[in-house]
Amino acid sequence: MSGAALAVVVVVVFLLALYLLQRYGDLRRQQRMVLLGTLLSWYLCFLIVFILPLDVSTTIYKQCILDNANHPAPVTQARHTNQTESRSSVYPTVSLPKVCEEPWSYIPDGILPVLWRVVYWTSQFLTWLLLPFMQSYARSGSFSRVGKIKTALIENAIYYGTYLLIFISLLVYVAAHPQWQLTWRELQTIGITAANTWGLFLLVLLLGYGLVEIPRSYWLSSSHGYLLAKTYFKAAKMATEKASAEENLADVMEEVAGIHGSVRYNHCLRKCVDTIIAKCPTEYQEEMGRNVESSCGEQNALPTKRSLNKLHKKVISAVQRHSQTQVQWSILLDQAFHLEDVAESQSSPVRHFNHSFPSVRHHSWIYRFIYTPTVEWYWECVLRQGFYRLLAVLLCLLSATVVWSECTFFSTHPVLSLFAVFVQMAEKQHNYICIEMACFVSILFLCVCVYSTVFRIRVFNYYYLVPHHQTDAYSLQFSGMLFCRLTPPLCLNFLGLIHMDSAISHQDRIQTSYTSIMGSMRVLYFISDGFYIYYPMLVLLLCLATFYSLGSRCLNLLGFHQYITDDHLTSDLVDEGRELIRRERRIKQKAEDGENRRWAWRERYGVQEATGRTRGGYTQLKDNQSSPVTEINNSVTPFTRRDEEEEEQRCLLQDNSSYEGSPNRRSTGGRYLSLSPSRTGIFDNV
Repeated sequence: MSGAALAVVVVVVFLLALYLLQRYGDLRRQQRMVLLGTLLSWYLCFLIVFILPLDVSTTIYKQCILDNANHPAPVTQARHTNQTESRSSVYPTVSLPKVCEEPWSYIPDGILPVLWRVVYWTSQFLTWLLLPFMQSYARSGSFSRVGKIKTALIENAIYYGTYLLIFISLLVYVAAHPQWQLTWRELQTIGITAANTWGLFLLVLLLGYGLVEIPRSYWLSSSHGYLLAKTYFKAAKMATEKASAEENLADVMEEVAGIHGSVRYNHCLRKCVDTIIAKCPTEYQEEMGRNVESSCGEQNALPTKRSLNKLHKKVISAVQRHSQTQVQWSILLDQAFHLEDVAESQSSPVRHFNHSFPSVRHHSWIYRFIYTPTVEWYWECVLRQGFYRLLAVLLCLLSATVVWSECTFFSTHPVLSLFAVFVQMAEKQHNYICIEMACFVSILFLCVCVYSTVFRIRVFNYYYLVPHHQTDAYSLQFSGMLFCRLTPPLCLNFLGLIHMDSAISHQDRIQTSYTSIMGSMRVLYFISDGFYIYYPMLVLLLCLATFYSLGSRCLNLLGFHQYITDDHLTSDLVDEGRELIRRERRIKQKAEDGENRRWAWRERYGVQEATGRTRGGYTQLKDNQSSPVTEINNSVTPFTRRDEEEEEQRCLLQDNSSYEGSPNRRSTGGRYLSLSPSRTGIFDNV
């Protein structure tokens, strides 16, 4: 099994990173360099997390060999004595080191140091140099590669200058001490220390939020009433955001239409205008073509190249935001309808789950043979609540263990860190599987707390990870930058929790290959003996602030509405969202009823027409029968009139009398248009 575990981990982690990229990014439409940079950054960070437990078990095995080499006499004597003598008091069993068994996942010497160097320095090159440049390059509105490169360099000049100033400050601090010589190794250590210090500062903030929010979210998710109320709240916010995105897109399209009419086809800037129009939605492109053909030749002021660059950037942002809100609104409607179906099934005496609007996936073989309506009823109405609460309790215990260990991991005599206690107990028994499982579960929980916060956080409309292939290139690359900056300090913090980092535990032990690549943090004593030890204790204060929702309350006061149960504005938004969901349910139900009636009539009269024909293709008519065509027309006419009457009534119920299919429609203040999805599928362009 030597090296086989490492190969399996490398393949599994790559598939995991590829799956996440496929879920959040668009593999077919986004730029290949953006996808490659994001995939590589995610892959390298996940690789560090999954290989580190193997590094720990290999290091413990090497430490066991070293301990046995330092005590050769007792081991030799123990081998030459019989079973009776081994039990004597001359050589007690407790003092004799046990025979070191090679772990199943042992990695040969020389592999891990090379792997860590490649993984670490590649991830640092991505996060500090390449990804920031690619961010600005992808977000630039320039039309040429040279213009995009120039814009990216200008935008990142201040960014690079700030971190260069921090590095120079640390360099001056080390040069001021004559006992230290500035070798290449120490310069590397200074750079690694600066990067890890920045990452640890952000790590504690995200970790303090995730340690409380993840267990609490599972506990609250066990209540269908809470989930339904929060979904109504999200629907009210999403309706406002959706209307704002539509207004913003319409305003930008009006500006594009004006430039489209002013710049003629023989103008030098016409190629840039065509590039902008190609980024617009199809319905707006058709509308612009009709408007230009019917225009009377009225000319506007000609734009400049700089204004076209800004307009190009605005079009990319507006189209992406509009697409995101459309998809999120559709997903939110499905969630609300499902939760309402759960509430209805709980009060129903029949143990059978009924969906108001069955989707295509409900007709698959899994739903027909395994996840049947009866099984779904037991899961949603009986088992789900208990399972989520049990999971919340287990996660809460893990969170308490992390908080306690973060506040006490610097104490080595006695050992107070619970993670270190577990690893040392397994080390005494040479149980490498337990060591790897304890390390893997611990570091995986830390990563889930930190990475889930990265996936859930939203910085206005600049950074926002949206599933279903709706995340833009800027957000994908920003997440890759955060992962590359957070993972190394997270792993070093974990090694400190289990007392495998000598810079913190001050123990004479063999260092892991990962720690040896990081270098000795003792070059900067005020960081290794101060910041790295006492700053993680702030996670306790952040957990208390998250428990009492201080951050959400502050954002709510600033105008960014958050779901707070004891807030009047929250209850108003919940009521508003409930009405929106009811309205969308009625609209969708009417649409499906109309489609079912049309399908039934087509099936009925299509069969009659087919059976009324002979083999020769002619229709046999009796004396008292009329033509099948006449019968169909006479029967379909009342149905068509009923559909037209329903359509007219539906239009009269709308607050806006403008045509919904028009791209330039507007909604009056304080009123809602129909927010149901259009006839064309939202995921058609995905």
